Amino acid sequence: MGQKTNPISNRIGITRGWDSNWCGGNYAEKIAEDYQIRKYLVNRLAKASLSKIVIERTLKLITVTIHAARPGVIIGKGGAAVDQLKEELKKVTSKDVQINIFEVKKPEVDAHIVADSIARQIEGRVSYRRAIKMAVATTMRVGAEGIKVQISGRVGGAEMARSEMFKEGRTPLHTFRADIDYALAVAHTKVGALGIKVWICNGEVYGKKDLSPNAGIAAQAQQGGHGRNGRGGDRRRGGRGRKENK
Repeated sequence: MGQKTNPISNRIGITRGWDSNWCGGNYAEKIAEDYQIRKYLVNRLAKASLSKIVIERTLKLITVTIHAARPGVIIGKGGAAVDQLKEELKKVTSKDVQINIFEVKKPEVDAHIVADSIARQIEGRVSYRRAIKMAVATTMRVGAEGIKVQISGRVGGAEMARSEMFKEGRTPLHTFRADIDYALAVAHTKVGALGIKVWICNGEVYGKKDLSPNAGIAAQAQQGGHGRNGRGGDRRRGGRGRKENK
């Protein structure tokens, strides 16, 4: 079961909450609108290292919370870029939009950021083995319990497509209380598309957990200034300091 299902949807209600919080009204229309908002932001903020986009709705207001490793790219000089982005989202949704921006403290243990980083390196013609091994070593050094990376497609420009997997530590997909982060990224190369899947285990959750997707963010913002104008966070970048298992 754990090997066949998406680790995030498999843990909703246990260790994860929904990234879209709303109810009532035209269900299909709101799902389509959420999709359009996320699609637009992912393309528009490709250089900001997005982690996740949380959408919350009231009757007349849409609150979009953007979690990114590089919030300065989104904010811009004096917050001008945020105001421009808000106006663009109003045109997409035809509703009032409020934008909150939070910095990801440890981008090295965020599956979306790690997968996107590997994909961008492969598109830049870096060796896929080097890119993946560096990502694995950095993630383990920062404090993750385990990481698993799978790359599929015409790996290395081969004639026949194949899959390769790199593992270190433990990633117990069958254990529901395990905090598993998962992401899929696509690297568009001249020989075709390569799919990169990343699983990261950040330990196990005991007791009752706040399932709100923005849980703990307000406390972090007060302590370290990781809100809209925050510049905190862990900025370490890694090399090849650890032996990996192929």
